[in-house]
Amino acid sequence: MNRVAGRGGGGWGSGGPGAKPGADGGGRLHFMLRALAHRNYRLFFGGQGISLIGTWITRLATSWLVYRLTGSAAMLGIVGFAGQIPTFLLAPFAGVWVDRLDRYRVLAVTQVLSMLQSFALAWLALSGTITVTHILLLGAMQGVINAFDTPARQAFVVEMVEDRADLANAIALNSSMVNGARLVGPSVAGVLIALAGEGWCFMVDGVSYLAVIASLLAMRLVRRERTATGTHVLAELRDGFGYAFGFAPIRSVLLLLALISLMGMPYTVLMPLMAARVLHGGPHTLGFLMGATGVGALCGAVYLASRRSVLGLGRIIPSAAGLFGAGLISFSFSRNVVLSLVLMVFTGAGFMVQMASSNTIIQTIVREEMRGRVMAFYTMAFMGMAPFGSLLAGALAARIGAPHTILLGGVACILGGLVFARTLPRLRELVLPIYVARGILPEIATGLADAAALRDELQR
Repeated sequence: MNRVAGRGGGGWGSGGPGAKPGADGGGRLHFMLRALAHRNYRLFFGGQGISLIGTWITRLATSWLVYRLTGSAAMLGIVGFAGQIPTFLLAPFAGVWVDRLDRYRVLAVTQVLSMLQSFALAWLALSGTITVTHILLLGAMQGVINAFDTPARQAFVVEMVEDRADLANAIALNSSMVNGARLVGPSVAGVLIALAGEGWCFMVDGVSYLAVIASLLAMRLVRRERTATGTHVLAELRDGFGYAFGFAPIRSVLLLLALISLMGMPYTVLMPLMAARVLHGGPHTLGFLMGATGVGALCGAVYLASRRSVLGLGRIIPSAAGLFGAGLISFSFSRNVVLSLVLMVFTGAGFMVQMASSNTIIQTIVREEMRGRVMAFYTMAFMGMAPFGSLLAGALAARIGAPHTILLGGVACILGGLVFARTLPRLRELVLPIYVARGILPEIATGLADAAALRDELQR
C-alpha cells in the first residue's frame, strides 16, 4: 500500500476526524458507502462479494460432509487443522513476497488456484468417490493458497482506494462484504445440501470465483514497479517480525486476535455437533445458526462503516472481545434453537467488530514498507491460529463435549479482553506521535490544543 499521509489516513481505528466529515452530502448512507466511489474498489467489492458467498457455502458443506462421513468431533478438528496450518507456517514468508511482488498479480493467481480447488472438490463429491483423505489434501492446498492470498488482499486495498481518507471505510466495507456473504452462504448451503448434496455446493463455489477474476481483469490500475531489495528473504522476515512485535500497539492487537482465533473461533468447527446433537436439528439448523452469526457480523460491520472518527476503537476492541466471549458462554448453555439464533447474532457482532477494528488499527499505523509482512502476521493471528484451535476444540469436544468446549473458549476471550483493556493507557501514548505526524488529529498538529486535550480525545 502507499504511505498513509494527511487526514484520515491512520490511527487507532477506522475513519478519522479528517475523514471527510462533510462528505456525506448525499446522506448518511452515502457517507457509509463512500469507498465505493472508487471504481477499482467498487469492482472488487462486487466480484469478491459474490465469490465469498461461494466460499461460505463450501465451508459449511465441508463441515457437514465430514460429519456425515465420520460422525467424529475429533475429525472435524483435524480437517480444520489441515486446512489452516499451511497458512500459519507459510504466511510470514508470503508476507515478504507480498512486499516484493505485484499484489494484483498475486491475487489473480490465487483466485484461479482457489477456483480449481473448488472444482476438484465438486468433481470428487459428485462422482461419489470423495473421502476424508481427499478433503484433508484439498483443504491443505487451499491453506497454502490463503497464505499468499490473505495478506495480498489486505495490502491491495490501498491500491484500489486513491483517497487515503476513504481507506478505513473500505476496510469496514470489506468486513461488511465478508459477513454479508456469511449471512447468505450458509443459508444457501443448508438448502443445497438438503436438496442436492454437498457436491453442488462445491460446484457453486467454483463458479463464483469467476466473478472476482472478472473484476480483477476489469480494473484500471497504476502499476507500481517493485525494485529488488537485494536482501535475503529471512533477513526481511526478521525485520518484519522485529517491527511488528517490537511495537506494543501492533503486538497487543495481534496477540489478542491470536487468542480469540485460538480459543473462540473454533466454535465454528463444533457447530455441526451443536446443531445435530445439542439442538437436535439437521443441515437447515446448521445453516440458520451460521446465518445468524452473519447477521450479527453484518450489523457490526455497518456500525464500523458509519463511524466518523478513528478515536475510540482502542476501547472498542476489548469490549467486542468481551461481547464475543459472553455470546459463546451463553450459547454453550442454550438448548433452544430460537434462543441459540439470537445468541449467535451477538456472538457474530462481537467477533466481527473485534477483528475488523484490529485490522483497521494495524493497517493505519503500520509503516508502508512493512505492510505486507505485518498483514502476514495478522493473517497468522486471524487464520493461522485457527488450525490449532480446531485441533484443540475437536480433542476437547471428544472428551468434555462441544458445549463445555465452547464455554471455555468464551471465558478465554473475556479474560484476553480484560488484559488488553488494562494496557490501553500505554498504547494510547505510543500511537500519539503517529496521530500527530499523519494529521489524524489536525488540531494537535497545528498547535490548537494541548496534550491534556489530546489525552481526553484519545479516551473518547
